[in-house]
Amino acid sequence: MDNKKNMTGILEIIKHYGHIDSNLIKNFNRSIPFQDSVFDREERAKKLKFGENTTIYNSSFVFGNVSVGKNTWIGPNTILDGSGDNLVVGDFCSISSGVQIYTHDTVMWAISGGSEKFKKGRVEIGSYNYIGSLSIINLGVNIGNQCVIGANSFVNCNIPDRSIFAGSPAKKIGEVVGEKDNLTLQYDKNKG
Repeated sequence: MDNKKNMTGILEIIKHYGHIDSNLIKNFNRSIPFQDSVFDREERAKKLKFGENTTIYNSSFVFGNVSVGKNTWIGPNTILDGSGDNLVVGDFCSISSGVQIYTHDTVMWAISGGSEKFKKGRVEIGSYNYIGSLSIINLGVNIGNQCVIGANSFVNCNIPDRSIFAGSPAKKIGEVVGEKDNLTLQYDKNKG
């Protein structure tokens, strides 16, 4: 009897997803995976004690000591790994799909056959930042405020306020200029 009840419940959830998916396609021209359409992104952020109006997809991994400010969007398939040290993300950030942020690495441990320890380091990302899709932020990195990190970048250095960095490893290719309602991205000649 319990198996039949469980199966009925599962079928109802799947049917509910079908309605959600149809509405997303109709209203927003998008279709997202089951888990990301069924679970509320803002509720998950609240459960993780992230700031007000912050959202995080269900497909994102969160480990260890992770703190996120208000009005930040954390896209699908991201990794926020605060297992080595604190990982702090400010307000009004956009952490794009597939971004990975680490506070530890095991490189020296692996190549030394375990005789070296894991490296650990705090990561701090200021406010008003955009981190492009599939970028990796390495341990010990500080990113200032109002920065742009280009897609597919490997960030292994500190980034000053209002900078544009891209590449692997990431290098400065420009800066954010202007004020609140009149901002522009100014790229360095011969770099972007």
